[in-house]
Amino acid sequence: MAFHHVAVATRDTEANHRFYTEATGFELVKVEVAKTPEGGWAKHLFYETGGGELIAFWELHDETLPTPAPSAISTDLGLPVWVNHVAFHAADRSEIEKRKQRWLDHGHDVMEIDHHWCWSVYTVDPNGILVEFCTMTRTLGAEDRAEALRLLRDSAPALPREGKPPVFHKAQKS
Repeated sequence: MAFHHVAVATRDTEANHRFYTEATGFELVKVEVAKTPEGGWAKHLFYETGGGELIAFWELHDETLPTPAPSAISTDLGLPVWVNHVAFHAADRSEIEKRKQRWLDHGHDVMEIDHHWCWSVYTVDPNGILVEFCTMTRTLGAEDRAEALRLLRDSAPALPREGKPPVFHKAQKS
């Protein structure tokens, strides 16, 4: 089952809007304005990501909440940026390449990783959230599922051999 939306706070609505529309190619489709339970108000901005799914951001206006509102879903919790992140589906490697180039063209550095079952590109949005586009490079079958269950229950799994390192693409700064 697909999700309807994921929602996080944003610190800079305009920078966030430029990133998700211009650099990422999503469309702002709905904004809800409402009171917050604490007595302030907020905007809830919804961007269509494709396939009917949405990502949403909260612009908070409430003096009872921290300013700026925490929005980096990893680093604001003391975790490395790669832990909590948002990954969007890409149809194939061609779309991955287009997404990578679009981010680079808009000044965002990109990391690219071959995971040996999927291929991903990553950048960080204006909120400090790691954003990923990912495409499957092979079908996951019964052996993958059996190995997943085995590893789930293994309290000390063997670490894999080092694979290909990530490739870093630096955006041209103007």
